[in-house]
Amino acid sequence: MLDLSYDLPKPRVIAGAKHDWELVIGMEVHAQVASNAKLFSGASTQFGAEPNSNVAFIDAAMPGMLPVINEYCIEQAVRTGLGLNAQIHLKSAFDRKNYFYPDQPAGYQISQLYHPIVGEGEVLVELGDGTARPVRVERIHMEQDAGKSIHDMDPDMSFVDLNRAGVCLMEIVSRPDIRSAEEAAAYILKLRQIMRYLGTCDGDMQNGNLRADVNVSVCRPGDYERYRETGDFGHLGTRCEIKNMNSTRFIQQAIEVEARRQIAILEAGGEVDQETRGFDPVKGETRTQRSKEEAHDYRYFPDPDLLPLEIEQDWVDQIKSSLPELPDAKKARFINDFGLTDYDASVLTADLDSAAYFESVAAGRDGKTAANWVINELFGRLKKDDKDIDASPVTPAQLGGIIDLIASDAISGKIAKDVFEITYTTGRDPAEIVETEGLKQVTDTGAIEAAVDEIIAANPDQVAKAQENPKLAGWFVGQVMKATGGKANPKAVNELVAQKLKG
Repeated sequence: MLDLSYDLPKPRVIAGAKHDWELVIGMEVHAQVASNAKLFSGASTQFGAEPNSNVAFIDAAMPGMLPVINEYCIEQAVRTGLGLNAQIHLKSAFDRKNYFYPDQPAGYQISQLYHPIVGEGEVLVELGDGTARPVRVERIHMEQDAGKSIHDMDPDMSFVDLNRAGVCLMEIVSRPDIRSAEEAAAYILKLRQIMRYLGTCDGDMQNGNLRADVNVSVCRPGDYERYRETGDFGHLGTRCEIKNMNSTRFIQQAIEVEARRQIAILEAGGEVDQETRGFDPVKGETRTQRSKEEAHDYRYFPDPDLLPLEIEQDWVDQIKSSLPELPDAKKARFINDFGLTDYDASVLTADLDSAAYFESVAAGRDGKTAANWVINELFGRLKKDDKDIDASPVTPAQLGGIIDLIASDAISGKIAKDVFEITYTTGRDPAEIVETEGLKQVTDTGAIEAAVDEIIAANPDQVAKAQENPKLAGWFVGQVMKATGGKANPKAVNELVAQKLKG
């Protein structure tokens, strides 16, 4: 089981620094809500459509168009909040966040600042050393996504695609509780896992459906504890925000690079400027984009076209009652019910499809055996072929059938791997393969004994050596298995070889 340690990590030494420094990281994760329609229009959210083909009049900010809230998007936000054990606010409100970009045609973004729909929650992040630490979620607010500016289609012009404009985003804002680059990656992966279980975001970072702004600062050992005691952010150092990160690998690289940059400035006697920066993974550096805006820079005010949003507690309770078993609970159950290791349970609960596949295989069978076959044989083969579990050529029933054949002594573990390979490549039933290919295990002790006697009689010198050193008996076992085409029952072979060598 994980060590659910709530202790703060020890101060960390950054390579090349003169002094000890601690990393302090907060994240603003933008998750696209899994919905067929946008937040305030009925336009499609389909990815990959022709540019500007999924755009309603309200998305293009045509005059006189009024937003209409998509109730399903609200439900998805509530579902996400419940999945993070967060407070659900029965009253929330939308604000206008005013700024101009070419891909933001209205000149403002409808968002939530003062009254978000979801309040404080918590995510338990599992670390590589077997511990887990909570990261506090400050809030989840809903907002429209902007469109997309395209700069690489023409040397003289930029283009705008508004297909994403108006798509519903959940911005999940953490407290500055993350203490390392590795923990930042683990946090976003855990968020993605939970939302995939809930069905509220597909977590596809490559398509931009999940991306993060990463706030990085550094402080001296002891300052973070003082912040936790007092709530004074002044102890944490000046933060810089790295925008629009859509890769956990790049997130880790960017944090390391930015931390070293800030430390170099501070150790040279300078001051870190609060600003927004971008990360260049090719050059391995962060670059200034603009000075960091505060809320007043956006001139927030309540959206005049949208009434405050009020939801009923009964509706929230109905959503809560429909929540699936979440990753932490499922993992704990797999450990308790199937006797799995923490690692195996983590692998099998990484996504819903893998967990469901395993449960189907393990039903009525030994859980550890089922886990070994799913993780080592099936997952290994799927990874080799770059396939997901939902594209597995071997069904749970077929893999369970192979395990049953081993348990009944119909085949050995070695032959089982051959049967698995045939099933994987042809889709044939394991029992039929064993029968038609003549792979059934030899359990007739008389036949096995005859093979043992023959091998022993033909190798008197090896017999003498094995009688002096019993560890050499394995050579006879191997010879008998080879002589029987691997079909002899290994247990029976071992027992008979040991018996014969004793004389």
